[in-house]
Formats: sequence, C-alpha cells, structure tokens
Amino acid sequence: MCKYGSLTAEANIFSSGKSGFSPRIFAILILVYGFIFPLNAQENELESVLIDIALKLTERNFSAALEQFDRLNPDEAEKTEILVMKAGIYNSAGKTADARKIANSVISANPENTDALMILADAAARENKTRERRLVLERVIKADPNNARALVDLGNINLGSRSLKAAGVYFDRALAADPSSGEAIIGRATVHRYSNEPKKAEQLLNRAIREYPQWAAPRHERARLYKSAGFYNDALSDINAAINLEPDNYWVMVDRGLILMDINRKDEALKDFSRAVDINPDNFIAYVYTAGIKNESGDYEGAERDFLKLTKLKPEYYFAFEGLGMIRMKDKKWALARDSFLEAYKQAPKEYSYALLAAVNWMRAGRQSDPKQFLAQVLKTAPRDSLEYSMLKLFHDLGGDMEVVKKIESEKNIYKKACMTFYLASYYDIRGNKSLADRYYMIVQELDAVATIEWRINEWILKERGLGLRLNDERK
Repeated sequence: MCKYGSLTAEANIFSSGKSGFSPRIFAILILVYGFIFPLNAQENELESVLIDIALKLTERNFSAALEQFDRLNPDEAEKTEILVMKAGIYNSAGKTADARKIANSVISANPENTDALMILADAAARENKTRERRLVLERVIKADPNNARALVDLGNINLGSRSLKAAGVYFDRALAADPSSGEAIIGRATVHRYSNEPKKAEQLLNRAIREYPQWAAPRHERARLYKSAGFYNDALSDINAAINLEPDNYWVMVDRGLILMDINRKDEALKDFSRAVDINPDNFIAYVYTAGIKNESGDYEGAERDFLKLTKLKPEYYFAFEGLGMIRMKDKKWALARDSFLEAYKQAPKEYSYALLAAVNWMRAGRQSDPKQFLAQVLKTAPRDSLEYSMLKLFHDLGGDMEVVKKIESEKNIYKKACMTFYLASYYDIRGNKSLADRYYMIVQELDAVATIEWRINEWILKERGLGLRLNDERK
C-alpha cells in the first residue's frame, strides 16, 4: 500500500460535517508519515507536496492547499487515496459539488470505497441534507459494519432528532469498534445527559478529558452537563478551559454566554455572544441573545441592527420581527413597525396580538380604515367566542367598544386581560380620546403582566407621557 494510504481516512475524519476539518492534526499526520518511512526521490516530491498542503491547512487556507495538488505528477494525482484527500479538502472549503464529483468518480470504480462514501456523507451534512447523509452512512455500515466514524455520525443524526435509544445504540457500536473514539464517548455521554443520567454522563466525560486533555469537546460537553444540573461554577470552569483550548469555537463561546445569562451576568454574556458573532457572522443563534440583551438594556439601536440581521439569516424566526416591530413602534416608525408585525403574523398566524399590533401601527401610519381588509381576513380565522375576535372586530368596525370593555372586565386570565386592555387603550388613543386611553394604559401597568410585549410597549408610552412614574426605571 502507498505510504500515504492511511492518511486518506484521517483526512476524511477531519473533514466531518459535524466536527469540521482539523488542519493542525492533519498536518501532524502528514509530517509523521513522511518521517517514519524512508523515501525515494519520487516519494520525496510527494512528501514535499503533502507538507505544503499541511502548512496551508494549518492556516485554514483551503484554496492554497488545493493548489498544491497541481504539483503532483498525473500518476500520483489520480491515485484513490490522493483523490479522496483532495475531496475532503474541497468539503472543508465549502465546495461540496467538487467534493462530490471526485467521490463519485472513485465510487464508480469501487462502489464499496468507504472513504469516498464518507466524502458524500460529509457533503450532505454541509448541505443540511440529513436524509441523504443517513442513507450514505448506512451504505458505509453495510460495507464496513465496524466503521466507527460512520457509526458516530449516525449516532449524532439520531441525537439531533432526539431519538435517544437509537443514538445510544450507534454510539455503543462505535465504542465497541473503537474504544478510544473520543466522539463516540462524548456522544454516548450526551445521550446520558438527555436521558437524565448525569452520573453516567460525567463518568464518560471524565474519561474523555483524561484521555484527550488538549481537546476542547469533552470539557465543553461536561460544562453543558454541569449547567443543566445547576452547578454553574463547575460549568464555568470547564467552559473556560474549553475556550483556552479552542478560543475560536463558536458554540463554546455561545455556551459560556448562556451560562453567564443563567447567573445574571448579562454584560459579560453579551461580550461572549458578540465574540461568537465575530467568529461566525452567518450563524443566527448568537444574534438572538445579543439582540435580546441590547433590547433589555436600552441599546435599541444595537438591538434593531441585530434583529434586522436575524430576519435576514433566519426569516422563519418570527420573534426577530416582533422585536424589530417593537423598537420601530417605540421610535414612531409606524409603517416599518406595521410591516414587521405583519411579517411576524405571517409566520405565526395564530398569534393574534401580531395582527392587532399591525393594525395599530397601520392606523397610525395612515387612515384609520386602512387595515380593514386585512382585519377582515384575520377575523375569518379567529375563534368567534374569543376575546381576541372581539378586539379584532372592534378595530375592523371602529365601533362596539362597550361590549369589548365588558368582556375585558370579566376576563380571568391576567395576561390576556392586560394585553387586551392595552389594545383597548390603543384604540381610544387612535380615535382621539386621550384621557380614556391614558386611563387604560395605567390599568395595563397595574395588571403588571411584565412577560408580555404589550406591557413593554405600554411602559414606553407611559414614560413618554410622564405617567406611572412610581415604577423604577430599571424595570423598564
């Protein structure tokens, strides 16, 4: 076998869709393989190319690494191990189409080449094609029942869908095939964590930390375990160790932010979430927390930027449109606020508060009858015996308020009562009855339904009008 044959499996492992590519380890492997065996002149040239590839990978310069393959003579360049290695780097560079093309060419000659099949599985993972990835991995297992990495990946797929029993079986099989598999150890520990078996999880993670002291992943998972159990100091200790080992890991940084949120150190948490944004500005999760913390602390300009970014990265995350609408409403950008709440309602058509907020801003942006056609459509979907229906009809008909007042007064649910009182106040405000509006805005405050978005908007209105100032500013 060619001296670099074993390298293709390692290259394939580190181009995993879950784990990402590990250029440092790949570089070490190439250097070690080069020095273990005596080389002839042709092999010296191959070694030189592999070393240069490794150096480029340590810099995560995938394009430059790929260019080095052009230096190989045609016979070397077309060998299966080299082709699979190149395909793995294409995957790491995000060029999955190129990776697939190479892998398929290898598979056409050898349908059971598990290295090439793993390239296809990794490409599917990067393209979020979970079903395809699962099918390819099952082909790998059929050809090689003890392929630890494929078993681990199948375990992780099932873990992601919370199929814990199946995930546990795959991780157990992976550990039977390769007892030293760090990812299998961590995966099995994670199954134990989700299954409320913290002692079993901790034992496995302690083992992984002993065996892989320079690897961030077991520290990271143990931090999650301790966080879930409420041991925040231990969780912080582990997550800090993970960050020291891997300072540019997006998910480690996000998780430290979450731990800090749990112990109410939000200023520090914001720094971690912001750092995560710097590491990967195209992942939406960190923006959820930066936007929320900024909004809560009064940095509305910063929150608006982050909510806007969220709507572009994850348009189905309708809470971003909610936050954006609230801030724009605060700034009296009525038309923009209307559009934000309309989008939120489009994503969550059973949340009638979004429809009402859209109507309120629509009326403020133009004529009071402007949202009439929209409200007519919403009324068709709302339960006719609900308080929400009555409120929607009030805004649609622009009349019948006394009946709505009676229904609000008899409402037992404090949160619904507060929300509907806010819309009643808004109705009177838009219709020009400011004194009656102020009266109901004050009632909303007294109901103290702090967890609702209506309460927050209501507080802004009262503050602007100099009403209800008995509440501390810190609650706002």
